[in-house]
Amino acid sequence: MRILLLGEYSNVHATLAEGLRLRGHEVCLASNGDFWKNYPRDINLKREKGKLGGALLYARIIANLRNFVGYDIVQLINPMFVELKAKKIFLLYRFLRKHNRAVVLGGFGMDYYWVYNCIQHKPLRYSDFNIGNKLRTNRDAIKEIQDWIGTDKEKLNRMIANDCDAIVTGLYEYQVCYELSFGQKATFIPMPIKMDDYSGHIINDGKHCTNDNNKKFKLTIFIGINKTRSEYKGTDIMLKAAEEIRDRNKDMVNLVVVESVPFDTYKHLMESSDVILDQLYSYTPAMNALLAMSKGIICVGGGEPENYEILNEDKLCPIINVKPDYDDVVRQLQALVDMPKEMICQLKKESIAYVAKHHDYKKIAERYENLYLSLISPQ
Repeated sequence: MRILLLGEYSNVHATLAEGLRLRGHEVCLASNGDFWKNYPRDINLKREKGKLGGALLYARIIANLRNFVGYDIVQLINPMFVELKAKKIFLLYRFLRKHNRAVVLGGFGMDYYWVYNCIQHKPLRYSDFNIGNKLRTNRDAIKEIQDWIGTDKEKLNRMIANDCDAIVTGLYEYQVCYELSFGQKATFIPMPIKMDDYSGHIINDGKHCTNDNNKKFKLTIFIGINKTRSEYKGTDIMLKAAEEIRDRNKDMVNLVVVESVPFDTYKHLMESSDVILDQLYSYTPAMNALLAMSKGIICVGGGEPENYEILNEDKLCPIINVKPDYDDVVRQLQALVDMPKEMICQLKKESIAYVAKHHDYKKIAERYENLYLSLISPQ
């Protein structure tokens, strides 16, 4: 198949492209690299800063239109798959629809159906937009509601979702919201993680997995901060909790804090850690946490029962689940600090096994291949 992947979110499309190419498919990836993260792509659709940024990007897209035709599958990372106003994306979508065989919409992050269902139907006990029946009122949540409800973005999302051939979601939360509106048109496929170069030696030869289980060690806790969305994602609360644990256990805890750095730098700083703090309001680990887990780093974040249920997993449950509550984060982190070294080592092994079983990019590429073939094969 010839496959065009448009847009990027936390390395989903770049990783998927590698897996699909290994299966013999011709794949073109066009994106902005997910802003400062700068993930790899074949066609650069980054919007330059300044007043002319939009016009220059639009011109670049027009110049590349010949590269966006003749595909069996076009997959969009999001309704806003390029950095243009929604009104202009309507035109680009219609062009893609006309000149390619099938279009798949990705449900991987912020969009109308995520916002609308979380604030209107509240299918989740907590989310980026609600805690129980109460709506969150932080600035970022309000901004997203204003961006997606009653706007051109809403119209664009609704049009694409109704018109496209399939919707694919990458997390339990997004699947629940799209199922509410589209039923079986929404297909859940786990996020893809490249396992080939994971640091398995951390488990076999690492500093915390030696035979001397009585020797004390320092637990290194890692947290990545996006300054513009810290309150929205709960990293403000998680950081304060981690700082309390560090101050309470000065001889036993290191804390590494990274703010808005390119992906390669982020990955390098993360790899020497033992624990990663993930998004507070999530039921599930997303790409950054899964990447960390593939390297034997324990995830503290979203590990609700629904996460394991959608994967049909009832034995391998290595994620340290936390509720969206400061005291619970402190409690779970302290429990990790007090945990015997052999148990830390076991959680590290199980984290790698979990990602290998459910998220290996080769397995995930096969699932996408099956979905794509079902869309273009004669019925």
